[in-house]
Amino acid sequence: GCNPLAETGRSKLQNQRAVLNQQILKAVRMRAGAENLLRATTNNKVREQVLLELSFVNSDLQILKEELEGLNISVEVYQNTEETFSIPLVPLGLKETKEVDFTLPLKDFILEHYSEDSSEYEDEIADLMDLRQACRTPSRDEAGIEMLMSYFLQLGYVENRFFPPTRHMGVLFTWYDSFTGVPVCQQNLLLEKASILFNIGALYTQIGTRCNRQTQAGLENAVDAFQRAAGVLSYLKETFTHTPSYDMSPAMLNVLVKMMLAQAQECVFEQIGLPGIRNEFFTLVKMTQEVAKVGEVYMLVNTAMNQEPVKENIPYSWSKLAQIKSDHYKALAHYFIATILSDHELQSGDDEDQQEKALSQLHDYMPEGLMVLTVLKDKVQRKQLGKAHLRKAIVYHEEALRVCGLCKKLRNIDVLQEVLTAAHKRSLLKYAQQETEDDFLSLIQAPDILPKTEHKIETIAPQFSKVKVQDFFHRLGPLTVFSAKQRWTAPRTIHIHHEAGELGFNLKGGSPVQIFCLDPACSAASMGLKEGDYIVSVGGVDCKWLGVNEVLEKFKSVGEQPIEIEVVSCQDTAASMHSKSATYSVGMQKTYSLICLAMEEDKIDQTKKAPLKLPFLSWGTKNRQKAASTLCLPSAVAGSSRMKKKLSPFTLLNTESSLY
Repeated sequence: GCNPLAETGRSKLQNQRAVLNQQILKAVRMRAGAENLLRATTNNKVREQVLLELSFVNSDLQILKEELEGLNISVEVYQNTEETFSIPLVPLGLKETKEVDFTLPLKDFILEHYSEDSSEYEDEIADLMDLRQACRTPSRDEAGIEMLMSYFLQLGYVENRFFPPTRHMGVLFTWYDSFTGVPVCQQNLLLEKASILFNIGALYTQIGTRCNRQTQAGLENAVDAFQRAAGVLSYLKETFTHTPSYDMSPAMLNVLVKMMLAQAQECVFEQIGLPGIRNEFFTLVKMTQEVAKVGEVYMLVNTAMNQEPVKENIPYSWSKLAQIKSDHYKALAHYFIATILSDHELQSGDDEDQQEKALSQLHDYMPEGLMVLTVLKDKVQRKQLGKAHLRKAIVYHEEALRVCGLCKKLRNIDVLQEVLTAAHKRSLLKYAQQETEDDFLSLIQAPDILPKTEHKIETIAPQFSKVKVQDFFHRLGPLTVFSAKQRWTAPRTIHIHHEAGELGFNLKGGSPVQIFCLDPACSAASMGLKEGDYIVSVGGVDCKWLGVNEVLEKFKSVGEQPIEIEVVSCQDTAASMHSKSATYSVGMQKTYSLICLAMEEDKIDQTKKAPLKLPFLSWGTKNRQKAASTLCLPSAVAGSSRMKKKLSPFTLLNTESSLY
């Protein structure tokens, strides 16, 4: 990861975010204590004092929320350093987390569950913790993305190795909401995985905003980055369906996906117009449809941002910026079509049919009394319709400037003001050139423009398969066999004596090999060897990853000499495990909320219903009984053949996995 002490603009923002998170946590704790005292006391004087304190705390929380919103709209820090005359793009800030110590829980589990010397795995545990620490400050490039993906894949291995579905490990993960700053604490690894996915998407958005939008390559990279960000956030929404923080709720993720695709569409328009927009009929028709598409997608983003429950938590300035962009690009569409009508009269050598077809595709209807072909041929009608479009363009420009002036955060972004003002002046100048004294007789209303794009923008799913990682704890054995879901006996030492060149049993399976067709009368059976046992070492050499032929070679290498092997037996888990996908809800972790810190009172109030509408920054412990994790892993049954294929870290990742 990057140096956390580096004095870059981005690191300063992340440090400010961390400080704000701590201040919000403190205020939330104070409010929780005041609310508990208010419910507990019957003294009127105390109640009045507590109510006064609560009003101060709530005011403080509101101020902190506004400061956090200011960080989320600090878009200029993330833009490319080159001089540019483009409306800024919006990146997502990385979620902050606290340090996690895996050492004791994992060492205890290795000793208890796998019956191995846990001190031999200290380096692997340290590597895991170092990787997590580095993921808190990823570099803003492909190397940072690869590191976050590597940790996400590693978590898949760790989940299968050390996190059984019927109990928690005592590892507490704390992540702060990107929009509200409220911490969410769970002893559930799925919170960690979901938060890392969110940060992968957020890092893609930061890469997209950093691209140089004055070059074709830079715009192509920006489009790709925003599409990938949308793909990761969409994957997060579909995979982790019950995330306990607002920034990862399905409704919020749906809005963020739309916003990233809209920004990709905006970059596509800039890419088309980068070489310059020729004042030619069909070129302007194409640009009109493309820019109308950008205005349409931003209008949909703004509509989604103003729906409940997203409206309460999305930064206000983001919603207003989406509205401004929608108005701005709609104004450009009307300006382009006005230019078509005012600057391009039908000439004798022009293709009349093609121009009529192109112009008819721009409107779903024409103003009353006008026909497309007539407008093309009649100079007066062309001028009237063109001026109607210019008037509408000016109205949209003025609305964009008005909304920008009303939002304090956006008002301070100089380049945004410059772009909007320049576009407005250009439309006014064009209108002034067309103005005549009989304008008051023109009552034509410009029709809406139909959006169309030749460059369809879609999400790009995360390509985890391109990131190659090795399981840190591969020495524990193949994951298909040695997982947290399987229960094992402690290793037993068996002394094997050759009897007339025979071992008294056969071997089968992949890695590790199993005892098969054991002769009950052989010496190995008398020493405790059982049918279905797994051989984990031969002659003191670990052989969990060896196949049948390799183990047989080790037996042959000692000749007629006795050899010592270690075996383990899979305990019967059929009663509690299922080979098919099943949902376990017993004993799963609670959703811990640091707003409701009084756990004793919570136990008393379990039967009370939660309010229908949660107040600002309020986190309940609702649905804790629904806590579930959908896992599927073949259970180990003695005598069954083993899969030779190495288990992927996604084997246990079902699309219905829940965080609580």
